[in-house]
Amino acid sequence: MDPTSHQFKENAKQALSNDNLQSALAQMKVGFVERRREAAEKIPEFDRLRDQARDLKNHTLANLDRYLERYERKAIEAGAHVHWAETAAEARKIILDICRQKQAKLVTKGKSMIAEEIALNEALEADGISRVETDLGEYIVQLRNEPPSHIIAPAVHVLREEVEEAFREEHTHLDDARRLSEPSDLLNEARAILREKYSEADVGITGANFLIAETGSSVIVTNEGNGDLTQTLAKTHIVIASIEKVVPTLEDASSILRVLARSATGQEFTAYTTFTTGPRRPEDTDGPEDYHVVILDNGRSDLLGTEFQDALRCIRCGACMNHCPVYHAVGGHSYGWVYPGPIGSVLTPTFLGVAEAGHLPNASTFCGRCEDVCPMRIPLPKMMRHYRQEEFDKGLAPPAARFGLDLWRFAATKPRLYRLGTRVASWAMRLAARGGSLRKAPLASGWTDHRDMAAPTGASFQDQWSARGGRRRPSAR
Repeated sequence: MDPTSHQFKENAKQALSNDNLQSALAQMKVGFVERRREAAEKIPEFDRLRDQARDLKNHTLANLDRYLERYERKAIEAGAHVHWAETAAEARKIILDICRQKQAKLVTKGKSMIAEEIALNEALEADGISRVETDLGEYIVQLRNEPPSHIIAPAVHVLREEVEEAFREEHTHLDDARRLSEPSDLLNEARAILREKYSEADVGITGANFLIAETGSSVIVTNEGNGDLTQTLAKTHIVIASIEKVVPTLEDASSILRVLARSATGQEFTAYTTFTTGPRRPEDTDGPEDYHVVILDNGRSDLLGTEFQDALRCIRCGACMNHCPVYHAVGGHSYGWVYPGPIGSVLTPTFLGVAEAGHLPNASTFCGRCEDVCPMRIPLPKMMRHYRQEEFDKGLAPPAARFGLDLWRFAATKPRLYRLGTRVASWAMRLAARGGSLRKAPLASGWTDHRDMAAPTGASFQDQWSARGGRRRPSAR
């Protein structure tokens, strides 16, 4: 997909005025948050597991070359073909070449953010190869000709009525008498269509949650079983994964799995956790005849040893966006590229540059919820601050923002002026407030157009500090 991250403000404005989207986003707010909290509280050692997962990934990243080489060796020993892609274009070419060699006409795909990152869907279609998404959410957005709006719930932005509309439009066998009013009706309809595609497909493509160096295995986690059917029924299975997905051992993968599902969906484990090692052996009853693994860099190795290396710990659980007030307000498509939410506000500037995606690190309240719930303890606000600073240093920040910061600096370095200004502003806001909140505020229409702003109450911190005998520093002159 062509990025529109530079249009974040316009995208967000459209999202805020989209009633259907706002209804869908309102439904997701409670479920993910409550289930994650309940799952974490059930095991007292949850925070210790997060520390263990973080340390494990840090160790792996510090020795990434060694573990990738070990994975390649073990995978080849198991009969796999391992391909290395430095760029998205190279990854697309490798996959298209495999499909051409197999004379593939139909490809089934499991959910994969890497496939979205390399624009694989567009490349397959341009090459005349039909593809069918087998994850229900991905299938829905394919019918609607949209990209996913969430890492683990691709169609979270779509209401049930909109899903029914897409099915009736694309599934020509449906008649008006066929009931599609319940989620189970929609699920059964999709299952009936997809069941035929699994057996017809020439190639099955999946992502990978982990690549295990110890055994040369790939791991996928799903709740629908679609990944298993995608990778076992087609004659050729292609795994696409990025370099940071490697972990040293089976035990290490199990350790991270203990925090993955709990953080993503509030489950102890997903319904299906599938380990795949090489193609079908003579004694196996099913599995692909050919097994390929495409390992993508696409700029990730450049992050090693930098302040952004911690972003490579991400396991794509989606917890950061599940808890993000900005994502809840504008949805995933507003971010304008593959990765939405707080992790997208770090990854998108990394891959596309600050000139394209500088709006995203600024689209944060810095409430810190993303870092609080991240199972890998990624310091997302800290990295967003780095990109804000880079944007400012390069002169890419809007003139109004630069003027505002200069004005703030002028006042903040003059304590007497600052205290006078805050008192006047507090008085004016209380005077203009109705029922304790402001429905309109100068220079804050982006906020007050969609929510009320609480008016200041009581004395300021400085006044309270002075009243309790605190000492003020001498005023700057």
